[in-house]
Amino acid sequence: MAELGVRNVAARVLIAGGGTGGHVYPGIAIAKEIQRRRPDTVILFVGTDRGLETRIVPAEGFRLETITVSGLKGKSGVRQLKSLFEIPASLWQCRRILAAFKPSVVVGVGGYASGPPLLLAALRGIPTLIQEQNALPGLTNRLLARFVNKVATAFAESERYFGSKAVLTGNPVRPEFKGLPRREEQESFTILIFGGSQGARAINQAMMGALPLLAGQFSELRFVHQTGDKDYDEVSASYRASGVSHEVRPFFYDIPAQYARANLIICRAGATTLAETSVSGRAALLIPFARASDNHQQKNAEALVRAGAAEMILEKDLTPQLLANRILFLKSRPHELRSMEEKSRGLGRPDSTERIVDLVENLMHV
Repeated sequence: MAELGVRNVAARVLIAGGGTGGHVYPGIAIAKEIQRRRPDTVILFVGTDRGLETRIVPAEGFRLETITVSGLKGKSGVRQLKSLFEIPASLWQCRRILAAFKPSVVVGVGGYASGPPLLLAALRGIPTLIQEQNALPGLTNRLLARFVNKVATAFAESERYFGSKAVLTGNPVRPEFKGLPRREEQESFTILIFGGSQGARAINQAMMGALPLLAGQFSELRFVHQTGDKDYDEVSASYRASGVSHEVRPFFYDIPAQYARANLIICRAGATTLAETSVSGRAALLIPFARASDNHQQKNAEALVRAGAAEMILEKDLTPQLLANRILFLKSRPHELRSMEEKSRGLGRPDSTERIVDLVENLMHV
């Protein structure tokens, strides 16, 4: 851990959390904005060795330390017991990281790895900030709220859980999403489909089943589909057999470029995904993950549906026929689609990252 120690720098920021892209990418956006303002700032990420952060954080040029921690909620008795036994080890690891790195501030962006560093930092008097991404906060952040200094919220609905510590900022998005032009009319109707950074079996299966039902429109359709690693071979084979124009990958590192070409996005309702969709002003057909903790994805989706910026299909109702019907309906209603785009853009908070970093700087007192 000695290499984590730093001297004679203006500030040191520890960003804790990860697991999925929905937690990692907000942390990356915050880190890049901090570096843009203060190039001499030293930034360290803390995550686990099982999350997407192990791929994304180093690729983005940041250092990552891992701790041993996993979730408790929704696990079997044996796995809960294993997670409980990991807590002392994770606190000891965080103690060593904090002692070596000496952060000016600790920012938690969600995921299992955010809890121990935030708690230990708060108890040591180090300034702390939670970046709460969802309309319904998760249990960890609700418990941590009493210890931290500030909570940056993305939805007004979540503020009541944090009282005077809450500041409505919106969810941070990568800079690439902010400059996307308004969608232009194209020869083909392009549909971007993804189920989060690791894919979604339910969406993949429904889309494969919908392809034969859409065959009569193939000359006017183009599909761009992020499958995740597990379903890639099966989904890719299904598209090739159909003969439709398509681009299928396990993961799109250039997802902002795919947003730019999309007429319609079919996706989960993770908070980061919705923030990116709104900032880029795209219409979406949302399929919330049915087993998300506290059903928070449905709560997120409902906020966009109420605003007229998206449609929603609950996973229990998802069938190939329904999915195909909604695709054809939205394709045939360009004016309604354009209205959804405008309302989506109206919900976007393109300055969210800057507002969060303002809070970080205020907490650093440097």
